[in-house]
Amino acid sequence: MTGRLIILSGPSCVGKSPLDKALVRFYPEIKKNLQSLVLYNSRKARPGETEGVDYFFRTRKDIEILNQKEKFVVMAVRGDLQAMDLENLKKLLQKGDVFFEGNPFIGSLLLTHPNLKNINKLSIFMSPLSREEILAVKNGESNMSLAELLTDVMRRKLLRRTKKQKTELSLKDFENIEKRAASAYEELKKAYLFEHVIPNHDGEDSENWNAFYYPLGDARKSLLAFVDLMAGKKAEISEKWESDLID
Repeated sequence: MTGRLIILSGPSCVGKSPLDKALVRFYPEIKKNLQSLVLYNSRKARPGETEGVDYFFRTRKDIEILNQKEKFVVMAVRGDLQAMDLENLKKLLQKGDVFFEGNPFIGSLLLTHPNLKNINKLSIFMSPLSREEILAVKNGESNMSLAELLTDVMRRKLLRRTKKQKTELSLKDFENIEKRAASAYEELKKAYLFEHVIPNHDGEDSENWNAFYYPLGDARKSLLAFVDLMAGKKAEISEKWESDLID
């Protein structure tokens, strides 16, 4: 394989998508050299999502059928089914770098799947909390457990994002938000598998990504860290988590 597999993972609404869009705007020379790894998904497209760009949107039954084919890997992700075409990934890698932006369940699979063992990878995990903040909670500086705090943090982010997308929220919207928020704790347990962890408090709900000419705050730090890591440089905010940081 001539290319690298670039993996950017993290909980829903942590800031992966706006970082990807910021690459298009401010670092087009980097973005144009990244081929996207597009997965199949059983859920319906969200506002602004495009078929074949964000996902290949299929019915649940269609993706269950893919599970019967050897070249596909199918996983249940927060109640949805997602599928990855391993042969297509290998073909893309023969042409150059491939970029995956998505959830940690698929991200960790890309890191551990035996058929992808010998592929050169750069793996980055975006976290809504830093290592220091997690340790503070574990040491009793909060009256909430880490799971409770993390769920509440992501719930608020997801609520703000969904309100931006829709004028009124339905019961199904609230159920989806709760499912994704509750999943974040389990997803952070996979962060230790990644080479780099980027703490980012400016999630997809934050105006720091696009309200001004250039990203500000943690949005800016996250973007610059990603660019540095892509270039093989050290990123100051990058962390490496131990396997037992999230119990």
